[in-house]
Amino acid sequence: MRRDAHTNRGEPGLENLVGYRLKQTRAVLRSRMDEALRPLGPTTPRYVCLELLARTPATSSSEPARGAFVTRQTMSELLRGLQSRGPVARAERPSGGRALPVELTPDGRRLLDLASERIGEIEQRMVSGLTVGQRRALHEAPVRCAEALED
Repeated sequence: MRRDAHTNRGEPGLENLVGYRLKQTRAVLRSRMDEALRPLGPTTPRYVCLELLARTPATSSSEPARGAFVTRQTMSELLRGLQSRGPVARAERPSGGRALPVELTPDGRRLLDLASERIGEIEQRMVSGLTVGQRRALHEAPVRCAEALED
């Protein structure tokens, strides 16, 4: 039996690392999201951008960038793409400060509603084999892990 230097409690293999399992789950989730969104048009990053804009309307690109864990430059590129396709509009003038607020258009709201429904179905499928307690623990555990790494 081969012993790996990066094992969890002396057990061999990557499959025993929590980080590896999280990355594996993320990869499958992203793939399913991409498949579900493809007929609607937006990519997964653009969907996330729409979702964040709906939650923080009339915001600059900085706020959604933090929520999406991307740079302001990357978020600006996503927003430009969405603006050119119509789901997002940018104000002509800043409402205060220098940033030009960005918000969903009515078409963007409809697109987001359709996309959110599909993504919700994927999330339900993903946790369908878990009990309510397991779902709660699954929701809380990554937060605690992130907090531990940030300290």
